[in-house]
Amino acid sequence: MMLLTLILLLGSLTLSGCNTVEGLGKDIQRGGEKIERAGSS
Repeated sequence: MMLLTLILLLGSLTLSGCNTVEGLGKDIQRGGEKIERAGSS
């Protein structure tokens, strides 16, 4: 039972970590686009 709980916990952390990294990548990309637009003005 303890092993199953550990596996489920690690699985949830892994999935939430992927979503967090993906969101961070999108934020960085948007920031870069704003800098490009500001530089071309």
